[in-house]
Amino acid sequence: MSAHDEHQVASGERRYWLDEPRNVDRVVYTLYGLCALLVLLDLLPYKDPEHLHYGFEGWFGFYAFYGLVSCVLLVLTAKGLRRILKRGEDYYDR
Repeated sequence: MSAHDEHQVASGERRYWLDEPRNVDRVVYTLYGLCALLVLLDLLPYKDPEHLHYGFEGWFGFYAFYGLVSCVLLVLTAKGLRRILKRGEDYYDR
């Protein structure tokens, strides 16, 4: 039994695979790699100019940039709506 297993048994806590920082780094780097691969796949000549609605849809990385900007705007909009729709801490105590 390793020292890690002995510590786990002694402390009574169950450790999961994402409790290890090394595994979290692996997940993050894998996601970075997948994102880079998807952007690089945009270099393949699969876009038919007849099916594009706008000219800028054919630009390299357009959909990656569009998705990033949309996500950021969605988060900022949600933060703004929170200020408008937020209830007080004692809302249900009244």
